[in-house]
Amino acid sequence: MEPNINNKDHEHREDEEEDQYGVLLYYKYTQIPDLDEFFTFYHSNCNSLSLLGRVRISPLGVNVTVGGKLSALKKHIAAVETNSLFQGTDFKLAACGRPLNDKVAKECGFTSLSIRIVKELVTLSSNPLLKSPEFSDAGKHLSADEFHSMLQRAGQLDKESTERDRELVLLDARNLYETRIGKFHTPDVETLDPGIRQYSDLPSWIDDNSDQLQGKNVLMYCTGGIRCEMASAYIRSKGAGYENVFQLFGGIQRYLEQFPDGGFFRGKNFVFDHRISVASSDANILGTCLLCGVSFDDYSSRLRCSYCRMLVLVCDSCQRKGSVYVCELCKNHHMGVELVSSSENGRLSSIPQEIERETVSSDAKPSPKLPWRQAVGSPPRKLRILCLHGFRQNASSFRGRTASLAKKLKNIAELVFVDAPHELPFIYQPSTVTESHQNCTSPPSSLLQQSPPPPSEHCRRKFAWFVADREWKMGDGPFDPLQYQQQTAGFEESLAYIKTVYAQEGPFDGLLGFSQGAAMAAALVCAQQTQRRLLQTGEMEFGFVILCSGFGLMKLMEVEEEKIHMLKCPSLHIFGSDHGIDRQIANQASRKLASLFDEGCSVTIEHDSGHIIPTRPPYIDQVKDFLGRFL
Repeated sequence: MEPNINNKDHEHREDEEEDQYGVLLYYKYTQIPDLDEFFTFYHSNCNSLSLLGRVRISPLGVNVTVGGKLSALKKHIAAVETNSLFQGTDFKLAACGRPLNDKVAKECGFTSLSIRIVKELVTLSSNPLLKSPEFSDAGKHLSADEFHSMLQRAGQLDKESTERDRELVLLDARNLYETRIGKFHTPDVETLDPGIRQYSDLPSWIDDNSDQLQGKNVLMYCTGGIRCEMASAYIRSKGAGYENVFQLFGGIQRYLEQFPDGGFFRGKNFVFDHRISVASSDANILGTCLLCGVSFDDYSSRLRCSYCRMLVLVCDSCQRKGSVYVCELCKNHHMGVELVSSSENGRLSSIPQEIERETVSSDAKPSPKLPWRQAVGSPPRKLRILCLHGFRQNASSFRGRTASLAKKLKNIAELVFVDAPHELPFIYQPSTVTESHQNCTSPPSSLLQQSPPPPSEHCRRKFAWFVADREWKMGDGPFDPLQYQQQTAGFEESLAYIKTVYAQEGPFDGLLGFSQGAAMAAALVCAQQTQRRLLQTGEMEFGFVILCSGFGLMKLMEVEEEKIHMLKCPSLHIFGSDHGIDRQIANQASRKLASLFDEGCSVTIEHDSGHIIPTRPPYIDQVKDFLGRFL
């Protein structure tokens, strides 16, 4: 009897499938009743099936990317589906080759199994104090067909198209390096590409560009769908005018499966596993080489920006061992670009004086040019905090006043001090006028014409943030110790100065301002949020601000309800209580400044001391707790 050839072919295909490698991606937002039980399940199941990759478990669900034999991945799916919590989960299973090399496998997390219990599945905001939106308020899910149909109707703009269709915008929720190799393109439909370095930057972009979303149908998309869940909920949380938010269910991956020719998607879909990217049958290349501009979209070399560590596209011809690459975002922020001096002594013409800074840290100081790179076995990276002194102070004196603070924060923070740009004149009252001529109606003209004496060479110069440079002069009345609260002149120069400090000495994780320095820091945060005064996005990015004995210059900050609802920068406010003895800054002034910041991301410390930054318990413990959230 002759063998059954068809049966043998079937068995051969089954054997091939048993050995074929694949990747499985899925997420599920749902209340997890017992995190430890889920951890035990994933640890046991994935190890028994020899699956490698990443599993993240939070109180609100799971996010899984694992690789292994297709047969093992199917068994894993079957085991997960026995739990009713995973009803309706979209399991994305794809056959593929094994990792190209160990470097790709390691960087994509496919050399081991990593299972972690985390606070959030995806971090929507880098602000640890900001509460995430409710995932139940996420945008409406659209299937690939529904998503395609909406784009098709909106793009036709014929008589049958409604006004509702024409008010549609596409919002890409992915990072810049992803959108560079592929994105949706529909004629007559605006596509918004935030151009962000990381997902946690998206809320700030949404806040700054909310006028482009309000009152419109917003179609969001990302790689597999999970990033759109929280991002769409964040948009909808803004209230009236932001209700019509939709998201592509299953992401670009499901869309390309439904439309193998690419449909409205151009280029490749970047993925976070060893496949690196997935293409449609459309062979067009969207990406270009960072250096020569030739068409190129292959990230397999895993080259990164030497400053921010973002992936960059560099073609084979331009790759050189040991080369330094600077991504377009860092180029826009002048990182890695030599600043050309316009003066013979090497000082920049845009800076009113040479930048003088003093740094307080431990011996292990991270490189300011490569702030995010952490060498294996090196001490933990510290927070770099730019410190702005008060009125009529300087970097050296402020460093002395904060020596105790620096000592107690030495394991977590590096304090960088700079002089303010405006040097103050010495203003004095000659005693000869008040003592020898107190009965005269006016002092002799000879005394009025006297020139003020030069300062002693041992006298340290004094600086301020909000006062324009002046010549030496004689005071015409009693010195007003509170005059700096009224000063707003010179802010443009101060802002330009800080931008240069940031470019040369940054980046910094946060700001610390004392007294007038706190007013300057608050104004910087205001400019950062509203992009006023031509401040470019990302030109100065401070993750938090500490305002000590602060006050707000309302006219300068232009804090009006219709312009700024709340400052959303994470903030720590330290000032004297009602019963304190801070005679410089009233409690009400500091309290009013604190009220301009969103309560959801601000912390207030009121102390019983004077015009100082207290460092005794419990105040220092509260400061450490605030900073610890950003490590």
